[in-house]
Amino acid sequence: MTPVPQFYFRTSKVIGLTNAAPLYEDVEGFQQPTGNLRTCIYSPAGGHFAYTTVDDVKVVDSTTGVVSQTIPLPNVYEVAFSPKGSYLCTYERPIKLDDGQNVHHNFKVWDVATGERVAQFMQKNQTMANFQFTYDEKFCARLVPNELQFYETKKLGGPAAYKLRVEGCTSFAIAPGHSYYIAVFVPERKGKPAVVDVYNAPNFSRPLSTKSIFKAERVVLKWNNLGTSLLVLTQTEVDQTGKSYYGESTLYLRGIAGNFDSRITLDKEGPIHDVAWCPDSKEFAVVYGYMPAKTMLFNYRGETVRTLPLGPRNTILYSPHGRFLILAGFGNLQGEVDIYDRQNSYNKVSTIDASNTSVCEWSPDGRYILFATTSPRLRVDNGVKVFHVTGKLAYVREMTELFSASWRPETPDMYPLRATISPAPESHESANGVEVKTPIKSAGAYRPPHARGSATPLLFKREDEGGFAVNAVDAAQQRVKATRTVPGAAPIDADAAGDEGLSKTALRNKKKREAKKAREATDAVAAAPETAKVPVATNGTATAPAAAAAAVPPPPPPGLGIIKNGLTFKNPQDEKKYRGLMKKLRAIEDLKMRQASGEQLEDTQHAKIKTEESVRSELAALGWNEK
Repeated sequence: MTPVPQFYFRTSKVIGLTNAAPLYEDVEGFQQPTGNLRTCIYSPAGGHFAYTTVDDVKVVDSTTGVVSQTIPLPNVYEVAFSPKGSYLCTYERPIKLDDGQNVHHNFKVWDVATGERVAQFMQKNQTMANFQFTYDEKFCARLVPNELQFYETKKLGGPAAYKLRVEGCTSFAIAPGHSYYIAVFVPERKGKPAVVDVYNAPNFSRPLSTKSIFKAERVVLKWNNLGTSLLVLTQTEVDQTGKSYYGESTLYLRGIAGNFDSRITLDKEGPIHDVAWCPDSKEFAVVYGYMPAKTMLFNYRGETVRTLPLGPRNTILYSPHGRFLILAGFGNLQGEVDIYDRQNSYNKVSTIDASNTSVCEWSPDGRYILFATTSPRLRVDNGVKVFHVTGKLAYVREMTELFSASWRPETPDMYPLRATISPAPESHESANGVEVKTPIKSAGAYRPPHARGSATPLLFKREDEGGFAVNAVDAAQQRVKATRTVPGAAPIDADAAGDEGLSKTALRNKKKREAKKAREATDAVAAAPETAKVPVATNGTATAPAAAAAAVPPPPPPGLGIIKNGLTFKNPQDEKKYRGLMKKLRAIEDLKMRQASGEQLEDTQHAKIKTEESVRSELAALGWNEK
């Protein structure tokens, strides 16, 4: 029987299990629980599904939906399975006991098969990362202040078999591969650099490799699936250069036993948004830099493999088989998703509009992507959408206050990789009639209203829009060339330099200065007596000041007022009103052109367009006629 991908959803009132394509039906044997449901999760192998109620924790067979185990433990807020699903960890909020002497053991480990408690500890922080298993569940490790305790899982109820003293340790990560490698992180403090040590457990006498790192207050440790290489993403709260609000981030690549150890060089300033390993452990991807962000692909030795187009992106996801790659922009970005085919020279397969997405996951067969909009990030439009890799909408389910959703983990071997991209099957009836938005290509950088409607020169286009790639040296040289003064030379007269090369603002200011000079000359002539003669030089020609005055047109006859652009105004107030009305008319014409080109206008802009008739009427009253 062909396996069917499955996903769960948890709302404020119910938890459900749904078998996906092609039927999208709820799991028949699963009785959907209701009430105060705090959390739920699949086991890493996908065989079990656990959820919590106010009174207990229930473990369900994910295939049949039947409850296989009930653990009578109230007030559980977090749960986690061991790699093979043999053990279940539960976390309760710590409380103060009545006697004031006993310690509340709020972190417990349970045997899933028998429902018996295996061990219990006290843990202040609500995180499951402080307790981890090796890939085969033979060992497990627990982080306590300044110490890492290593247990044999079958003897978990007793004392720790091994202990590693690490002052100031804040996090660790056990490799998922067939090894017992453990990476341990100590942040920087009191002027000392941060340290990442790698041990081969249970041999804690000395680390296999050690790495000192500056500017590392917290860290993300990412092993590849084989457990042979480690990515270390360091972060700080504050960027000392003042360039970033989000602090500084740096990426390091480390090979086991120190075979290679390097800092990944990124050629664009800005934060590192996301890092992901390819499932085959031979490649990893990094999205970094100020928007538009850059995406680089590296091999397992940190050598550049490929660069993807720049864009507003901050998320990258490999499909389970490693064939496809998702590059998306979520959070405060528009939610545009690009899907690339790694087996076909990274050609783009499709682009999906997934605005307001909180969850994005590949199905285990690598053919579908689940998008979910969840609370409390967004209280409206909550629900699940499933898209085929070709960009076709396959399934939609709207919900009220959706808190989480996720595919059931399954090994990709259960779904053989297809040689070609199969066409999208018929969509579920829930997707019929649902409008799928087509991503709109960005119009580029912001341009003020007066500069819109004309082509943008390549010099001012971003690199991802076809513009030139400009580095810091080139930019500095351009700034030097643009300087208006040259040391040792006479200042450049902007008025005498001509109109060529002037910006629209500079040209407008120049025209204002010329108009002002003309008005002043006109006023001077009007104030002179009518009998005034033009002074003449001895050679019979007019003197320079007199020639300048004579070149100015004579003032209008008495009673006609001010003449401008072929119109006669009775007073300066009418002229000022005319200029204001013409400015409004030009703005209305600009808005109409933008509307005709398909641009979405705001309500205030639509209202401005409706005033065109009244503006033209007022201009006509001043004697203006459109030619």
